Amino acid sequence: MKDPLAVGLGALACGSGLGGGTIVAALVIVRALERHTAAPNYQETAADPVLAGTLAGLAVAATFGWRRSRALDNVFQRGVIGTLSAMGALIVGFLAWPVDRLLGVGGLAAWGVLAFAAGVAGSVWSARGAREDAIKTGNE
Repeated sequence: MKDPLAVGLGALACGSGLGGGTIVAALVIVRALERHTAAPNYQETAADPVLAGTLAGLAVAATFGWRRSRALDNVFQRGVIGTLSAMGALIVGFLAWPVDRLLGVGGLAAWGVLAFAAGVAGSVWSARGAREDAIKTGNE
């Protein structure tokens, strides 16, 4: 018997982690480029890569949240998981700002690796919950 709670929460963690990691990866690239660019108005030119990274992260989050929850029969629940995954990715991205200010680019990179690790762990959790023997019944 499948475990729908494990599938849903695992898919949510997978989408949020991988999408948030994508957003943080874009921020790390922008911060690294800022250090090597001597342009005085780097903030104006850095807005486009940050926006592109954020949109890519939202797409990754929604896609992985939707795909990892395919073991659920209810399409509405899958849609909610995809949407909440995108919101979770935004939260991971927003939390990257204080990490960047306190720990610098190295801390930001570590935050991204942690987000990707959480996404992989969520994927494994969702895959285990999708197996037919996920919930043991008393008859076995």
